[in-house]
Amino acid sequence: MEPWAKQVEQALNAFAGFMWGPPLVVLLVGGGLFFVVYSGARPYRFFPHALAVLRGRYNDPDDAGDISHFQALSTALSGTLGMGNVAGVAVAIGLGGPGAVFWMWLTAVVGVATKFFTATLAVMYRGNDSLGRLQGGPMYVIREGLAPRWRPLAYLFALAALVGTTPIFQINQLVQILQDTLAEPMGWASDDSHFIFDLVTGLVLAAVVLVVILGRVQRVGRVTSVLVPTMVVAYLLVTFWVLGTHAEQVPDALALIVRDAFSGTSVAGGAVGSVIIMGVRRGAFSNEAGIGTESMAHGAARTDEPVREGLVAMVGPVIDTLLVCTCTALTILVTDAWRTGEEDGVIMTLNAFRTALPQAGEGLLAAMVVMLGLSTVFSFWYYGAKCLGFLIGAEHQHHYIWVYCVLVVLGSVMSLDMVVGFVDGMYAMMAIPTMISALVLAPRVMRAADAYFRRY
Repeated sequence: MEPWAKQVEQALNAFAGFMWGPPLVVLLVGGGLFFVVYSGARPYRFFPHALAVLRGRYNDPDDAGDISHFQALSTALSGTLGMGNVAGVAVAIGLGGPGAVFWMWLTAVVGVATKFFTATLAVMYRGNDSLGRLQGGPMYVIREGLAPRWRPLAYLFALAALVGTTPIFQINQLVQILQDTLAEPMGWASDDSHFIFDLVTGLVLAAVVLVVILGRVQRVGRVTSVLVPTMVVAYLLVTFWVLGTHAEQVPDALALIVRDAFSGTSVAGGAVGSVIIMGVRRGAFSNEAGIGTESMAHGAARTDEPVREGLVAMVGPVIDTLLVCTCTALTILVTDAWRTGEEDGVIMTLNAFRTALPQAGEGLLAAMVVMLGLSTVFSFWYYGAKCLGFLIGAEHQHHYIWVYCVLVVLGSVMSLDMVVGFVDGMYAMMAIPTMISALVLAPRVMRAADAYFRRY
């Protein structure tokens, strides 16, 4: 790596480390615990109702919004299900040890309540963009629901989300797994051939992304509503097979996760405080509870009942982290892939599948990573475009399509460490306005929830 690139990488990682300090962990986890207690844990008791909403029982085509409840959840999940579940879990274990997974679980449990509040607000305080179209998301919640003195937080979120939802991490890891499963077996092992392969792959992926995002959020919603459930079911079936063939090792792996979470020094060599921060950091990157990006998707839901969309949103962390991330973590642990010292994200997960399924594991994971990664990239374009429209006017946001495609190509040739530091820092910055606004407006959510639950 060139000296200047190493300096940039170190600066980005230092920025991410500073942002993800104890204050932000307290804001995310402590804020989530506040939502749990303040709501009396009521959202948790309404999971059956949330599932009924997802099945379309309460759909009304005349309600305001662009996409159905199911499409909104699929779009939100497509932004969370993907590299955070495959590569992010591996990064957490590689840097924080197995105990980091426990703290990922904690972010998901409290994230259920957090998402209930943030998604409810995303519909409750939708606002019109400069073209008069109805939009949702933390920047509109702050603009419509809080006094003008809070407005800088809206611009802070929009700017951080515009940068943080670039496709660089997803594309970087997607290209990495294709390089490992296709380029190297074909004999492209040199640095020059790696660069050529990465660049060509990035150009092809940019063309695919362009075709989908030219159809705007409606096409993204249709694509993700098919792609996400299919790939999640396929991924779970494969990991269930792996865990079934290693069933006797699963209890030990679960015990290791819990034991390492509270040990004075983690198995990976970090102090317990760093394990907690790494777990919360990767958990937030995975399920995005309290980050605010998913609120932009839920804010587009076709509904006039804000609480209903809040109930739909709270299903996300359960699927994303408690189910899919746990399957990834256990697969890595029962196959001992994490003990090899390989911390390069998705490659650790790939090694686990290679060990468990020598004949087919590599190809299966590659196919699923491509689909899940692309679904995330599609959703991230929508988030970035909305943020740009908020900052400079919706009449200009169509230009972001071309910038986004360039970022797809750029992400294919960047280093992982540089990408992780860059994205993590922006995610931390997004959480600040999202959580502050949700905490301030929490009483209004509870009043709306009380009224809704009395009716239904």
